[in-house]
Amino acid sequence: MEITYASSSHRDLPTISASSSSSLGSSMPNRPVKTIPLQHPNTTSSSSAPLAQAMFSRWTAKIKRTTPSQWIDTFLPCYRWIRTYKWREYLQPDLMAGLTVGIMLVPQAMSYAKLAGLHPIYGLYTGFIPIFVYAIFGSSRQLAIGPVALVSLLVSNVLGGMDLSDELYTELAILLAFMVGIMECIMAFLRLGWLIRFISHSVISGFTTASAIVIALSQAKYFLGYDVVRSSKIVPLIKSIISGAHKFSWPPFVMGSCILAVLLVMKHLGKSRKQFRFLRPAGPLTAVVLGTVFVKIFHPSSISLLFGLGLANILGSFFSAYPSTGSFSRSAVNNDSGAKTGLAGIVAGTIMGCSLLFLTPLFEYIPQCGLAAIVISAVMGLVDYDEAIFLWHIDKKDFVLWIITSATTLFLGIEIGVLVGVGVSLAFVIHESANPHIAVPGRLPGTTVYRNIQQYPEAYTYNGIVIVRVDAPIYFANISFIKDRLREYEADVDKSARHGPEVERIHFLILEMSPITYIDSSAVQALKDLHQEYKSRDIEICIANPNQDVLLTLTKAGIVELIGKEWYFVRVHDAVQVCLQHVQSLNQTPKNSDSFAEDKPSFFQRLSKQREEDLSIAELESGDKKTSVPRFTEPHLEPLLSRKS
Repeated sequence: MEITYASSSHRDLPTISASSSSSLGSSMPNRPVKTIPLQHPNTTSSSSAPLAQAMFSRWTAKIKRTTPSQWIDTFLPCYRWIRTYKWREYLQPDLMAGLTVGIMLVPQAMSYAKLAGLHPIYGLYTGFIPIFVYAIFGSSRQLAIGPVALVSLLVSNVLGGMDLSDELYTELAILLAFMVGIMECIMAFLRLGWLIRFISHSVISGFTTASAIVIALSQAKYFLGYDVVRSSKIVPLIKSIISGAHKFSWPPFVMGSCILAVLLVMKHLGKSRKQFRFLRPAGPLTAVVLGTVFVKIFHPSSISLLFGLGLANILGSFFSAYPSTGSFSRSAVNNDSGAKTGLAGIVAGTIMGCSLLFLTPLFEYIPQCGLAAIVISAVMGLVDYDEAIFLWHIDKKDFVLWIITSATTLFLGIEIGVLVGVGVSLAFVIHESANPHIAVPGRLPGTTVYRNIQQYPEAYTYNGIVIVRVDAPIYFANISFIKDRLREYEADVDKSARHGPEVERIHFLILEMSPITYIDSSAVQALKDLHQEYKSRDIEICIANPNQDVLLTLTKAGIVELIGKEWYFVRVHDAVQVCLQHVQSLNQTPKNSDSFAEDKPSFFQRLSKQREEDLSIAELESGDKKTSVPRFTEPHLEPLLSRKS
C-alpha cells in the first residue's frame, strides 16, 4: 500500500511508501492530504520590456482619459473650488476666516521679520504676495501662508554670520526666497514629498521645542533693553544675556511683560472657551495697538521704536519678500474660523495690502518689545514637553531621539540639530530593517490558524517541523540576521509544547512568506546557500504563501526548481500536513507480525475510525466552530486535528 498526498503546487509528488500496509494502516489514516492549489507565475510573459511597455500604455491611456477640466484642475487648483463654490454656504465663513487671519498676520509678520534680522516692513511684504499666489496654485484650502518663526530663525542663522550691510542682507534674504521657491518647485515636479517620511514626529517635536527656546532667548534683548549676540545656540545667548546684565532697563521689560501677559491670557481664553474664541487671533493686534497707544501718548525714551517704516517704498512690497511657508497657528485659526476655500486667503492678503497702503505711517510707533512679545507668545506653543512625557511612557527609543534632537539643536545650532535628528532617525530605521521581527507560529487549538507562539501561548508546534515567519522584506542588510535566527530556532527546540510523533531532530523548515513584500538578489543567493546547507543535513525547506512578486523573483532565480514545486504551498497548514506525513513515515518501525496480529483492529473498527476522522477534518477545515474533535489515544496521530487540553 502507498500513502500519497495531492500537493498544492505540483501534481507529481513523491509518494510515501509504508514498509507494511498493516503496520502503517494501524498507525495513521490511509487518505490523501487535501491542499489548496498554488498558482505559479509564467516567467515567459514577464520580461522587463513588456512590463515597461505596459506601464507606458497605462500612462498614455491615463493621459487620454484626462478631460480638459481635469487638466485645469491639475495646473490651477483654485479652479476646483471656484467652479463648485457655494456662495450662500461658503462666502460668510471665508470672509470671517480671512478677516481673522489677516488681523492676526499683520503684527505677526512684522515680528517675524525682526526675528529674521530684517526691517518689519519686509514681513508685511512676505505676508502679501505669497498669499495670493498660493490661493491660486495651492492645493490646501485652509493653509495660511506667510512668515513663520522657524523659517525666520533659519534666515537669521544663515545670513547673520556674514559681515553684510543692511541693504545686502535684505537682498540676500530676498534671493534666498527665490532659491527656496525654485528648489520646492523642482521637488514638487519630481514628487519628492516622500522624503519627509524619514523625519519622525519625535525629531520634529524635539527640533521645534529647542528652536522655540532659542527664538525666545533671541528676543530677550527687546525686553532687557540692551543688545544680545545673534546666535542659534543657547550657550552664546545665555552668556551674552548674563554679561550685559548691568545694562538692564526696566521700562521695556515691564512693558514687554505686560503685553506678553495680555497675549497669553487672550490666547488661553480663546483656546479654552468657545465664546471667547475670537480673542485668540485678536491677541497680536491688541498687543500692537496697546503698545502703539502707550508710546504715542507718553513717548518713553528708553523704549526703542522702528522709525522710517512709513517711508518704505510701497511698490517694492509686491516683490520684496523673504522665505515664507505655511503657519501652524494661523492655519489652525483659519480652520477654526470656518474657512472653506482659498477665498479666505485672498481676503487675508487683501488686509495685508490695505495695511501696506494705509497703515505704514503708524508702524513707526510700534514698540519693539511689543513685537518681541508677539514672537515669544507664538513660539511658546511650540515647546512640546507633553510630547516628551508621552514618548517616555510609550516608546523609550523615540524619547531618546527627542532628547538627542533637542540637545543638539540647543547646543550645536539648528542646522546641525535637524541633521543629527534625521541621521539618528534613519539609523533607527536601518537598525529595525536590519533586525526584523521573526516569529515562530504555532497552531491554535481547534483551528487551522497559525499564530506567534509568544503572543498566543496556547498555540502548539509539531516535532520535527520548524515554522518561521519573517515580518519584513528580505534583502542584503538583514539576510545574515535572518540566517542566524533560523539556525537558533533549529537548535533551540522546546518539546514541551510540541505535538506529533517523537523524532530526534528537525526534518522540515517551513518559511511563511506572507509578510515578505520584497526579496533581492542577495537574499536569493542566501536562500540557495541555505538550501544546500539544509540539504546536506537532510532538512527540507518549504515555502508557504509567497506573494506574486516574491514568487516571480524566486522563479526567475531558479529557487522554485531548486527546492521543488511540490514544497510550495498556499497555507502554512497545507505545508504542515504534508510534512507531518513525511515525519510519521520516517518515525514508523515495522512491528512483529505476531504482536501486530494481537493488536490488529477489525475491518469495521478501522472503517469507523477512518469515517470519524474524515468528518472531523471536513468540519474543521470548513470553519465550523462547533466541531467536536475526537481524542486520540496516541500522541503521534494528532497531526491534522487539534488537541484538546
